[in-house]
This record gives sequence, C-alpha cells and structure tokens, in this order.
Amino acid sequence: MSFRQPVDRSVRALIAALVAAGCVNLAHAQGLRPEVGKPLQQAADLLKAGKAKEALAKVRDAENVANKTPAEQLMLDRMRGAAALRAGDAATAIRSFEAAYASGRMSGAEQAQTAEQIAFAYSQSKDWGKTREWAVKAQQAGASSPQLSQLLAYVNAQSGDYNAVARESQAAVNAAEQAGRRPDEGDLLRLADAQMRTGQGQAQTLTIEKLVAYYPKKEYFALYINRLTSKSGFSDRHSLDLMRLRLATGNLTKAEDVMEMAQLALQAGQAAEAKKVIDDAFASGLLGKTGEVERQKRLQALAAQRVANAPSELKAAEAEGLAAKDGNLLVRTGLAYTGLGQYDKGTDLIQKGIAKGGLRYPVDANLHLGIALTRAGQKGRAAQAFKSVTGTDGAADLAHLWLRLP
Repeated sequence: MSFRQPVDRSVRALIAALVAAGCVNLAHAQGLRPEVGKPLQQAADLLKAGKAKEALAKVRDAENVANKTPAEQLMLDRMRGAAALRAGDAATAIRSFEAAYASGRMSGAEQAQTAEQIAFAYSQSKDWGKTREWAVKAQQAGASSPQLSQLLAYVNAQSGDYNAVARESQAAVNAAEQAGRRPDEGDLLRLADAQMRTGQGQAQTLTIEKLVAYYPKKEYFALYINRLTSKSGFSDRHSLDLMRLRLATGNLTKAEDVMEMAQLALQAGQAAEAKKVIDDAFASGLLGKTGEVERQKRLQALAAQRVANAPSELKAAEAEGLAAKDGNLLVRTGLAYTGLGQYDKGTDLIQKGIAKGGLRYPVDANLHLGIALTRAGQKGRAAQAFKSVTGTDGAADLAHLWLRLP
C-alpha cells in the first residue's frame, strides 16, 4: 500500500506550519540569520513546487552555516525532514524529525505533527513496529488526521491485529460523523473488512449500510442486497422485489438473473415489466449470446404477447378490483399499469387498494406504491411511501435501500 498522497499532505501541512512559525517569510524570521533563513525559504518554495531533491540541496546550504542557534537548528531539521520525506529518503527524514522532536523546543501541536511525520517516514522504510509506535505517540499528543488513522489501521492489518483495525477505523468513522462530516470511504472499507475477519457480522452489515448511505455505489448496494437473502426472517415472496432493486442499482448483470426476473414478473401479472427487462437485456447484449438463445426468445415472445393483451385484461382486473371486498387486486393492477407507463392511473389504483384494506401484506402494498412513484419520477412521494414500510420479513430492508438510491 502506498502512502504517497498522505505523505504529500503531511509535507504541505508542515511547510505551512514552518512558514507560519517564521512570520510568513522564513528568510526574515525572528531568530534566523539571513544566511540560514534564505536557503530554508528557498527550500520551502521548491517543496511547494514539488521539487524535493532541489529543496534538500538548499537545506544543505543552510547546514553549512557555522554556529547555528538552537532555533536555526530546529527549523533546519524540520525543513530537511520535510524535503527528505517528500523525496522518499526515509532515513534522512527519520533522523531529522527525531532530532526536532527531541529538541524540547516545539509546542504540543508541533510535537504531534512531527510524531505523525516520523510515523510516515518509518512506513516508507516498512518498519511497521516503529511506524505504530510513532503513530500512537502522535495520537496521544493530539494528532487526529484521517491519514494518520488510515496509516495506523494499515499497520495493525500488517500485524494481523484486526480487532485493533476495527477499533481505529470505528473511532475515525465516529469522529467524522460527530463532526458532521462524511466518514472517509477507506475507513469504512477497512472497518467492514476487519469486522468480517473478526466475526462481527451484524456490525459489518451496519457498516455496509453506511457505505451505501455515504457512497451509493453499485458495488456497495450489491454487498448489502446479497446479505439480505441470508438475513433471518427474509421472506421468499420478496424475490421479485429483490430483483427490482438489483436492476435499479445496476446489479442485474447475469443472463440467468434477467430470465428469473422476467419469469417472476410474468407470474406476478407484471407483463410490461417482464418485457422491458428482457428487451433491455437483448439490446445490451446480455441476452442473445448464450446457448439458451431460443429459450430467451421464447420468453421474450411470451412477454410481448402478454403486454399486447394487457389493456383489456387490466381493464377487467380494475373493475373486479373495485368491486372486491379487499384491495389486493387493485394494488397488483395499479403496479401493472405503471409498468405500461400509465403512472397516474397506476398509483391511484394502488392507493385505492391500500385505502380499501383487507390486504394480505399491507407492507408490500406500501413498498410497491413507493416503486410505482419512483417509476413516475415522484421521489418525494415515493420516499414517504418507503418510510411507511415496517416489519422484519425483508420489506422494510428493501424500502430502506430504495431510499438510498441517488
């Protein structure tokens, strides 16, 4: 693992601190003679420009000045350390920063910053024991940068101490959330990995949910969706709803999954939904290139025929549903209308079905209302419907994920 970017940020922070300590201009800083301050200022400018080796050469010009004061030596050590760290000269960086740390002339904040830089220098030489020692010292002195937390988590992982990785990563996530910031994606990933390795399955699910919430990528949706099917109490009747969510998050990527979704949709009376998913799969090349092409085409033809018959069948189902004592048929018929693009009519029928009551699964009706409103582009109303879904059989989990869609 490379810590080049954290090292770069660490060096930039040090340069800013050094310039601030030198009253903005190192060449005229209090306590620094011009023959020391000027080359150190030039070194700082070269480092800002990314010229670390040239900066080290300027530091050597300052080193050649005789009878340096303690203040001059401290500034020189810190600047040499910064240039060496950026240049990848870990040994020189370590020697320089440790000398500065031992000087006893730095403030608490400067000591914390210097300890952090020593930790990064030791990480460049892959001395993980010393890296951890100085990273802990930095934290104890008050350093709290995300880069330091990431370094410490990585070091703990190198030693196989995944409980420590989990603690450090969890602390970083908590600190970010308490400060009103989005946790670092790397911290969340390290936390999820450490929780998996230490058998913290339930905690890992919560971490994956945070990944979905803060970084709604298809890969994180896939992780969470895959865990749902093994969750205690998850009902098989949500198989089609699960496929709908895979499709919405870009995770319906296998030909067999497309075929399964189309078949489930046809069985549920959702012919237009079945036709669309199978037509889109043929258009994208996901279907039509395997040894089951004829079977795929037969299913496509069946879906097309059902859609052709849908207007008359749905009209009859609507009349039957309005006359029924319960709202089950109206909910199913309304969702089918939204599959045909008739969103207003479809959502109206679903709401009438919910209002009529007598539903076998009321939570499913609200879940499907949310899906229908999402299809209609009414995200605000869809969110209200999803938030009303409760229970422990999977419907609430699915609704919660629909709410996380960008």
